[in-house]
Amino acid sequence: MLFQVLACAVVSLNLAAASDAKAAIDWPIFRGNALQTGIATSGLPDQLEVLWKKKTKDGIEGTAAIVDGTVYIGSLDEHLYALDLATGKEKWKYKAVAFKAPASVRNGNVYIGDTDGVFHCVDAATGTKRWTFTTGAEIAGGANFSGDSIFFGSGDETLYCLSSEGKEIWRFKVPGGPVLGSPAVVNDRTFAAGCDSALHVLDLANGKELGSVDLGGQIGATAAIVGDRLYVGTMTNQFLAVDWKKLEIAWTFEAPKRQQPFYASAAVTDTLVIAGSRDKRLHALDRKTGKEVWSFETRNKVDSSPVIVGRRVYAGSMDGKLYVIDLEKGIEVKKYELGSAIIASPAVGENCLVIGTDDGTIYCLGAKK
Repeated sequence: MLFQVLACAVVSLNLAAASDAKAAIDWPIFRGNALQTGIATSGLPDQLEVLWKKKTKDGIEGTAAIVDGTVYIGSLDEHLYALDLATGKEKWKYKAVAFKAPASVRNGNVYIGDTDGVFHCVDAATGTKRWTFTTGAEIAGGANFSGDSIFFGSGDETLYCLSSEGKEIWRFKVPGGPVLGSPAVVNDRTFAAGCDSALHVLDLANGKELGSVDLGGQIGATAAIVGDRLYVGTMTNQFLAVDWKKLEIAWTFEAPKRQQPFYASAAVTDTLVIAGSRDKRLHALDRKTGKEVWSFETRNKVDSSPVIVGRRVYAGSMDGKLYVIDLEKGIEVKKYELGSAIIASPAVGENCLVIGTDDGTIYCLGAKK
């Protein structure tokens, strides 16, 4: 009997370990993790090939989620799609109105907001609606999670916290404009920023404001967090590092050649911050000082948020190309012509990169077997 109990325990531990390893290479939310750092835990092959593509009936602006071998992605054609990661075959599609927001996946559910301001919870296996929650304006950002709580912003100037049943726990009003980015979550804190040019530090449990920092410009991007610092660009040509514990700005970077806003969200490593700008460039900044290490020029605006995989940066541009850039040197390794402007950001999971384009095509790139 003791042997049987021990054997069952070993099997359970092995299954749990396998499940944890599988989850570690997924891409469940907009920037890959709760800190919104844009760092992939899955690898990619040195040479990418298009494994499949799927055409939808309108543009793709939102980022995919990749979980358990399935791609979840919304389209402006008023559908949320679930596609087999290996083949691109449609598993189901869910009809609502246009989706600009990234999809988020948690505990067997897909969460996504639409352009009418409705936040949807959909069964990940079947595409069946579980519940909806109505806000006052378009939802452009993705959801984040802490325990059983769900956090997302809306164009009605509000950051919402809902229960797993879709009931409101609290809301925080950001005066003066929409909450466009996806909230980052660290420890017992989350953050709200919008058109009032301030970063609001909030208690996760009750939504109470614990402090704020004047950022000097409106925010359309998602903030990334590493340690005590939060990294985000503004609509006034500035990119900032903020000490969210001391409530002070640590450094400020201004793009020197063209005065353009930062709409893309940054990817952050131990040493570098990679930020895309409407000045058509990716800027690599020293994470401690904000000094520019390198910049890489594309042929159009960069609203697509870069992703870091190992020693390479993957970033889309409105010039229709997906660029692969050496992380340390800032030089082009490869580029892929996708045929239409890229506004959506890459998602990387299970050794594949998935991205949508303005003409409504979803691409999956990886290594052909």
